[in-house]
Amino acid sequence: MPIYEYRCESCGHEMEAMQRMSDAPLTECPACGKPTLKKQISAAGFRLAGGGWYETDFKKGDKRNLAVKDSGGETKAGASAASATGNSA
Repeated sequence: MPIYEYRCESCGHEMEAMQRMSDAPLTECPACGKPTLKKQISAAGFRLAGGGWYETDFKKGDKRNLAVKDSGGETKAGASAASATGNSA
């Protein structure tokens, strides 16, 4: 469930609420009781985990999971980027 940020336009109270996307926005401020609570725009935070993402497969420079096509159009698994471009170290 997403966490939404709210701010009261009357008293300035800020809060977070875990709600479903289908839930109606909160309107009543828990601090002052007025119906002036407004949802704030904030950046979403998430992390991609599991196989196939940058964090787990490519961050450490491991190129074994990359598939590179050679000049003949065949796919070579485990080829490094340097050999694919013709550069040698």
